[in-house]
Amino acid sequence: MNDEQTPDLRAPARELDDAGLCVIPIKADGSKAAALRSWSPYKVQRSTPAEHDQWFGGGRPGGLAVVYGAVSGNVEMYEFEGHAIKDGLLDEVTEVMEASGLGEEWHAILTGWATESPSGGRHFRVRVDGAPVPGNTKLASRLAREDEYTPEERQRLLEKPNAQIIRVQAETRGEGGYGLVEPSGGTVHATGKPYVRIAGSPATIPTVDSDVITAIRDVLRMFDTLPAKEKAKTAPRPKRELPAGFIRPGDDFENKVDWPDIIGDELDPIFTRGSTTYWRRKGKKRGISATTGHASDRDRLYVFSTSTVFETETPYDKFAAYTHLTQGGTDALAFKRAAEALRRRGFGTQHQRVGPAPAAARDFSDGSSALDAEPVSDEGEEGQTRPDLRVVTSKPRLNVTNEADAIDGILDIMASEQLPDLYKRSGGPCWVYQDDQGNPLIKQLATDNLRAYLADHVMTYQMVRNPLTEVVDEVRELLMPKTCGTILGRKDWPLLTLRGIVTSPVVRPDGSLIQAPKYDKATGLYMHPRVPLRRLQPQVTDDAVTRAKEIVLGQMLADFPFVDDSDRAQYLGALLSPIIRHYVPGPTPLVVITGTSQASGKTLLKDVFGRLYGLAETPWAENDAELRKAITAKMWDCGDPVIAMDNLPNGHIIKSPILSSLVTSAIWSDRLLGSSSSVSMPNDRLWILTGNNLRTGGDNGRRTLWVRLDPDCPNPDQRGNFKVGDLRVWLAENASTIVAALVTMVRGWLAAGAKTINTRMGDYSQWASVIAGILDYLKVPGWLANRGEASAALDDEAQEWAAFLTDWHRKIGTEPVTTKALLGLKDTVPQLHNGDLPSGKQLGHWLKARQGRYFEDLKVVLVYDSHLKQNTWRVEQHVDKGTGRAER
Repeated sequence: MNDEQTPDLRAPARELDDAGLCVIPIKADGSKAAALRSWSPYKVQRSTPAEHDQWFGGGRPGGLAVVYGAVSGNVEMYEFEGHAIKDGLLDEVTEVMEASGLGEEWHAILTGWATESPSGGRHFRVRVDGAPVPGNTKLASRLAREDEYTPEERQRLLEKPNAQIIRVQAETRGEGGYGLVEPSGGTVHATGKPYVRIAGSPATIPTVDSDVITAIRDVLRMFDTLPAKEKAKTAPRPKRELPAGFIRPGDDFENKVDWPDIIGDELDPIFTRGSTTYWRRKGKKRGISATTGHASDRDRLYVFSTSTVFETETPYDKFAAYTHLTQGGTDALAFKRAAEALRRRGFGTQHQRVGPAPAAARDFSDGSSALDAEPVSDEGEEGQTRPDLRVVTSKPRLNVTNEADAIDGILDIMASEQLPDLYKRSGGPCWVYQDDQGNPLIKQLATDNLRAYLADHVMTYQMVRNPLTEVVDEVRELLMPKTCGTILGRKDWPLLTLRGIVTSPVVRPDGSLIQAPKYDKATGLYMHPRVPLRRLQPQVTDDAVTRAKEIVLGQMLADFPFVDDSDRAQYLGALLSPIIRHYVPGPTPLVVITGTSQASGKTLLKDVFGRLYGLAETPWAENDAELRKAITAKMWDCGDPVIAMDNLPNGHIIKSPILSSLVTSAIWSDRLLGSSSSVSMPNDRLWILTGNNLRTGGDNGRRTLWVRLDPDCPNPDQRGNFKVGDLRVWLAENASTIVAALVTMVRGWLAAGAKTINTRMGDYSQWASVIAGILDYLKVPGWLANRGEASAALDDEAQEWAAFLTDWHRKIGTEPVTTKALLGLKDTVPQLHNGDLPSGKQLGHWLKARQGRYFEDLKVVLVYDSHLKQNTWRVEQHVDKGTGRAER
């Protein structure tokens, strides 16, 4: 095409622009490439008439194209290739559209705005109402015929004889894609031919509801002649050759049963065209959901709709479809169960089994007895499957005539993962169940428990010879208690390791998220959600994080009287800890929520953990021995990620070596109450203490995360006008939303690079650095900003000794003195619990225990007096090495 023949494309561009379409220029070199350095900006912003005049004015050679998707008003283009038109595919598609109830909308699309391409293809456009337009999608393809091979494809087949040469027949141009339009011609296309309008115009593009468009796309996908072969999940394992005269139940079923008898409760046959039958989901009035008989090698069900019980675009033969519907899946065990069920119905070669048939399957309760349990509903809120316990629909069989074989058989069944919710941890096998309040619990198995559990889940029998008939019969028999004891007496068991229970989505050590209830093999964690889980979007947006912050900080925590920003940040850090607990190795500090008076909100803050994650409570023990017992008992049995000791005595000084050991140990070891055996458990819990005007002493101060409340009013319980009203009622209604918001905060931080901020906090530095990074990402100020102030103000021992050393330094100076001389500082010397002054010997013990430790900028130094043969003491002030001067 020379310049004189070049049409002025400004008028067509104006027509397209008037119809709300985004237009871009195309090179005149046959490549169909955009004549722009980058056309990406026009995926989101429409081109302007001024740009059109610049691109298309002056008779420049080239073509024009429309960018599809949201930028052009949610327009999608369906393209049928020239060879598909020659094959008659468009006519076949139209026939099926009309038969399926979609004829009216399909006719509107065919006549709305249609273009013929230089290669003889057809382009049709539609405006989608009610849903975004997806990206470019290939809907139907076929293998190329030999007479269609190009020289390059023939060479490829010579090099790779098994290669497939594929021809796309129908595809879409959607979000982020573009397509050439008329009157582009000349060298714009490799053929030198123009694009020609054959129906309608840009102004007559039809608008069709998104549900109908989904049904139309499903119909187009049905004409793909390259269906996927059976996947492992929808095909039995490779079959071994059977002796002559034997037939498998699945093969027999395949030959004898028709599709309506298998899927008739889920799908209705609409019509049959050739060998292909088209099916529609029950309750659906238009469109096609699935086909059968379409594949040339085997009659398979192929589902296109996402609203059926079958997986989409996954082929099922008759046996696989039956297995999926009756067994709830198509794994190897499901196929085995389905085959056994079909054999009981008379399919396949029958064999005689002497003895009782396997007992009917029952829902697994807590496994505490061999009695029938009441069925547990599988449906939870919002249609999600409850995480209670999984259902086993058939039992493994085991001959226990010989005890040694019985033990080996039980271990083999354990290794095959056929026993539901049975795991191992320190101390042996255990199961997971829930109490009447829905709290997850762990039961360690004793001999009777294991025997009862196996009675529920294994069909055990002995071979007994009938003395009258001399026939050996199978007789139902439970495992002997001594056999169960022998199994429990092993040092290891071929069971999945239970490393803990989580009650919300949590981050794995690799940064991925555990979202599905039940056992997670990657971590050994068992998820038992405390509240129904919300479906999480694949990508986290800034808007989602902003909404999450508003829900947690702007609503839930808006009215709590935190002393300052640091207290609010530290509470939020504690609230996020159960989600990242398994992402950060090591312990977490003790969380102390303290208020200046009753009704300040400390118990409410503690209850938030219980509502969202589940919380176990144990009374505060006044002595360390009882405290250790209480800690071990809770950690051993309960699965709650948070354990609290509520309402400590007013003004109590928290000074416990057991608590210090607890919050600095990644593994907690202790002897079980009433037993001589010791156990070790991951210390993965968050520990919370609450009370009014609490303080710390000893090492507990630097191992504490303070959350302080001060309502600053005479009657805090009379406060009103809270943003969310009654918080407990609001929590009950919005717990799922709050958990989703907290998870969204963490996911946003992970997606943003999981940046940490180096924060020194002793044993908790890594945890503190991660929380600092999350709060910095959320722009929540104050993390650990008051740590020094709070530690000094709330640590009685530190205050007492700082005052003593200051008085000592001021009155005595730095000269070494005896404890007798120090007892003269009666006003400041530390006292006994009853208020009396210590003896010189007692004070000496105290000084030895604190030598070298700084209280503010002063420390105690031991000086041995060789002449008097006794210890003396002096106080030393810290000197700044940079200036050479004392710090005060």
